[in-house]
Amino acid sequence: MQLTSTEEQLMQYLWSIKKGFMKDLLECFPEPKPASTTVATLLKRMIDKKFVDYILIANNREYFPLVKKDAYFSKHVNGLIKNFFNDSASQFASFFTTQTDLSESELKELQQIIDVQLKKKQQ
Repeated sequence: MQLTSTEEQLMQYLWSIKKGFMKDLLECFPEPKPASTTVATLLKRMIDKKFVDYILIANNREYFPLVKKDAYFSKHVNGLIKNFFNDSASQFASFFTTQTDLSESELKELQQIIDVQLKKKQQ
């Protein structure tokens, strides 16, 4: 199950505040802020999709994410690799490093990350 771009934006806010009431979530939005009914509808859909849940505190709902940000992102990236790069992480890495405007320091940082992962695999 996937989130729409609007749901994803709301999920980003929820991940950033960890948990919150409707007023907390509305404060995260830039001006002009959406109507609380719009956010409530988004939250309902996200609850139905099992991305968000809530607890009742004095008749107010405190919302919290059920899915961790890194797990969601990982699933997204893996789907991207599967669908656009023939399930080949190396094709994705090649595209990413050649078709994006990475600086030399960013490329070196990526190389260090890969080197660390290689050492872990060799142990």
